[in-house]
Amino acid sequence: MIRTRLALAALFVAVLAAPAAGQGGGRVYAVDGDCDGRPRTLVRMADGYCLGRVWQRTGNDGPRMPRGLLELPDGDWLVTDLGSWDAGRGAVWRMSPTADGGVRWTRLIRGLSMPHTIARGPDGRVYVAEMSRILAFDPARPDAVSAAVEGLPDNRLHENRHPLSSFVFDGDGALLVNVGAPSDRCLNRAGAPVRDAQGQCAEGAEQGMVRRYAPAGRGRWGPDWTPWASGLRNSVAMVRHSSGPVFQAENSVDLTTPARPFDEINRLTAGGHYGWPYCTDMATALPGWTARQARCGERTAPVSLLPPHAAPLDMLYYEGAMFPQLRGRMLMSWHGYRRAAGRVVAIETDASGAPLTDRPARYAIYPQGSLPYPAEAPAPRARVLTPGWNAQPGRHPQGSPAGMAVARDGSIWIADDRAGAILRIARD
Repeated sequence: MIRTRLALAALFVAVLAAPAAGQGGGRVYAVDGDCDGRPRTLVRMADGYCLGRVWQRTGNDGPRMPRGLLELPDGDWLVTDLGSWDAGRGAVWRMSPTADGGVRWTRLIRGLSMPHTIARGPDGRVYVAEMSRILAFDPARPDAVSAAVEGLPDNRLHENRHPLSSFVFDGDGALLVNVGAPSDRCLNRAGAPVRDAQGQCAEGAEQGMVRRYAPAGRGRWGPDWTPWASGLRNSVAMVRHSSGPVFQAENSVDLTTPARPFDEINRLTAGGHYGWPYCTDMATALPGWTARQARCGERTAPVSLLPPHAAPLDMLYYEGAMFPQLRGRMLMSWHGYRRAAGRVVAIETDASGAPLTDRPARYAIYPQGSLPYPAEAPAPRARVLTPGWNAQPGRHPQGSPAGMAVARDGSIWIADDRAGAILRIARD
């Protein structure tokens, strides 16, 4: 009996000491001091910047895996919640600041499948991309949800790859929609290419591309689509510059070495083929495909490389007032877990929004140091805003920035899905 009581007491203590849901061991952001009105995290930032903690999940209230952010006119925020990598467990939440500096959560929509991108459309409604469709709703009436686009592939994570859809609105009102590739390299279990009658990847007819849905009026888009840009493994991060060009940040294939392949920034144009699953880096045939099959010289090359396995998940142009030095720059979140990821960067751009590049160049790695890009390859002229976001036990986890948004005051808000946190970059 005594032994049983001791065991139960030990179990009770272990339960009390367990980390909160959504955080995991070592995923808490410790704070000390003030960051423009928010508790200041201990993440080392670039000079002139600080990272405040807006919220971090400690119980059962609020999103489990926050991904996308959208500020509302009244100062509230909409947040997409992936929920888990299983269908039907995602949601859209409304985050309302409270007088004591905290936030109040209201779940507006539930039962979604891996929602990610959230944006306001040209008609004023809010659009949300989940795994197999794009929804539209009015935040004042979240019960009245309609489908803007349906029939996207049901690309489940553990059956295929790349289940997340995303989108941007083109200048003519068309929806440009990411449909991720169903596999890593279009190879079978024996490592041989899965080819069609023409010898090309048999998986590229409807997936691994950005589709174009033409507007059909009254906030709807027809069921018919055209392949707009193909050869793209996973275009979760896309952005349209105000002058018209559309850019994409490619999550490249999963080779086991941390040194390659490099991720990419591509300028998307109608009819372009950008290499998947044949080529990577500037023009290198991927294992499994011969140089003759890959025909890398015929593919559209990236405008810039990114560090290997950076896993870019969001990109936007900064036009806020808080950081004049960042105006016009392309902000990008690097979500991956390897040594080059866990960063938010600001990339210099030209008048068309294209990244300015350097040759030769290097990229930073954790815990310290840097590695070279390929000598003749273009690399982004970027400033890392979060140089110290590697894991530091007792202080903070390695950053997992997913979605970003620029608030009306010019601060940069970030969703960290692995830590279940909403963070805010402000002027130090």
